[in-house]
Amino acid sequence: MKKEISLKQAPPSSEELADALMTSAFVTMAVVNKIGAENDLSLSLIRVLGILWDRRPRMAELADYLGLEKQTMSGLIARAEKRGLVARAPNEEDGRATDVFLTSDGVELVKRVRAQGQQALAPIIEGLGASDQQLLQELLLRMLESRAS
Repeated sequence: MKKEISLKQAPPSSEELADALMTSAFVTMAVVNKIGAENDLSLSLIRVLGILWDRRPRMAELADYLGLEKQTMSGLIARAEKRGLVARAPNEEDGRATDVFLTSDGVELVKRVRAQGQQALAPIIEGLGASDQQLLQELLLRMLESRAS
């Protein structure tokens, strides 16, 4: 039987919570880095492909979101274009801006990488009961939404 986390216990200190979040990030990043190496993808390119999975941002938006200089972003996108993973097109609303999107090869690669990530993280996730998995997902999404504000 999996132990369900009780929300009635004393909340962790902000230091304990930050430590737990950092440790979980390190474990997750180890998985991401391994998958990246297996697929000849840099961490930056994995991040780009992940963002492009469900949106078609402008180049400038993508650079801002990733915290990269426009020149660095252009080089990264140029290398991804050369591999056939992404393409650029004029933005429909503002012809001066350029959108970036996944090609069909890019979509297939992202599907494969996502499946590898889900498989690699499954043992950790399955250590939680169903209600804790649901709660964790809700809390993570809420935490990320507050980041965008």
